[in-house]
Amino acid sequence: MSKPSSSFATNVLKLVTGSVFAQGIGVLAAPIVARLFAPEAFGVAALFTSIAGIISVVACLRYELSIMLPKTDGEAANLLGVSLFFVLIVTGISVLIIFFAGDTIVSLLNSPELSKYLWLVPIAVFVTGIFTALNYWNSRTKHFGRLSTARVVSSVATQTTKLGAGFSGFVSGGVLIGTRILGQIVSTLGLGGQIWRDDGRLFKTNIRWKKMIAGLKRYKKFPVFSTWSALLNTASQQLPIWFLAFYFSPKIVGFYALGRTVLGMPMSLVGGAVSQVFFQKAAEAHNRTGNLPEVVEEVFKRLVSLGIFPILLLTLIGEDLFIVAFGARWAEAGVYMQILGLWLFFVFISSPISTLFSVLEKQSYGLFFNVILFVTRAISLIIGGGLIGDARITLILFSGTGALAFSVMTFWLLSCANVSLFRTLSIFFKKIIICIPILSIVVLCKFYFNLAPIWVILIGIIGSLPYYAIIIKQDKVLQKPIRLLIRKIGFVK
Repeated sequence: MSKPSSSFATNVLKLVTGSVFAQGIGVLAAPIVARLFAPEAFGVAALFTSIAGIISVVACLRYELSIMLPKTDGEAANLLGVSLFFVLIVTGISVLIIFFAGDTIVSLLNSPELSKYLWLVPIAVFVTGIFTALNYWNSRTKHFGRLSTARVVSSVATQTTKLGAGFSGFVSGGVLIGTRILGQIVSTLGLGGQIWRDDGRLFKTNIRWKKMIAGLKRYKKFPVFSTWSALLNTASQQLPIWFLAFYFSPKIVGFYALGRTVLGMPMSLVGGAVSQVFFQKAAEAHNRTGNLPEVVEEVFKRLVSLGIFPILLLTLIGEDLFIVAFGARWAEAGVYMQILGLWLFFVFISSPISTLFSVLEKQSYGLFFNVILFVTRAISLIIGGGLIGDARITLILFSGTGALAFSVMTFWLLSCANVSLFRTLSIFFKKIIICIPILSIVVLCKFYFNLAPIWVILIGIIGSLPYYAIIIKQDKVLQKPIRLLIRKIGFVK
């Protein structure tokens, strides 16, 4: 089995390039989709995704994380086998859950429309679980380019089918659910086919029940601690959807879902790629090279550099963006996006850094953190929805508690990796100082000169150019993949 040798930044670029094309298709389709489908349809789809997502995150019992850790590929292959075995088990359990508790779930979520689509949950769990396991094997073998291809093909299949159904008059939440599953199936088949082509012989000669059981025992901390940790973390992320449905309506859920999705686009574009490559790099640094602090600090610095400006900008112009892009009926979703900005920024940073729980084998601490996160979020949502009865205040409380919790977790993990707290704080303040002059212009145009939303958005976009020019000039590692990308496009030789 060949293992391509590439730099950290180049591997991130491979994933980001695929994400750019995949999400670019989604971005271009989003304004049309938002005008074809009502907020209620988005709400039903979001409720379905929340149910399938919380089961899918433990489909492998978190053994997929262990695939990155063994020194030999043979041992890792057996852990892939363990992961796929548990996907079958958890899928079967999901069938029982939907069969016996489906009516109760629909009643609690205040969404009768959802009952027609719950039978698709086990299918979504099965496909997502397989893709997750294959994804970590793919990261171990450093074939990041083929994951980019899978994402692009998946996005094309999802968006073209969604638009075709919408223009044909099929605009229910079920269409949004079905097209999402279709995209997952396409990407899983594509990635699985490439992995089997390259590594099928390795699997045939190494995967054995005895070795799988040995791997299951060796990495038992993952199901014991990481499973519950991931379950609680995912559940806490889905809490707003459940509580907004319970206290308000699927329409409010739809506003939240679209706002959350749009805000997450620039974050997941880079954050997801960095997380995958960082996990592989951090595991290698911890187990072999011994330069974990340097790797962690560099990744943290780039996450802050790349994420802080778009989040602050979207927090300022969220409502304007939604009015222009999706129409006036989605303005409330833009307000929700502004409220969630600070929380998602810390999620963006902590998502890659949180893999240190696995690298340093501190899964029990990760479980403790997620228990605290779940409890505080639930309390904030109950206060906002049940006692105050205001959706905006509910999300303000949710966003504030989440931002605080994720920032504490991130700085604690950085200290565990022997990264200086002073240096991490200085990184924050330096990047904010760069942002302030540019964002001040946006604030003046929006609140003092009262420019139309379209002009505020254009000024914000133009303002991002000098910010990223400064960031790239200061970071020589970022310059290398950008030059490579420019050469590939053909701007320079």
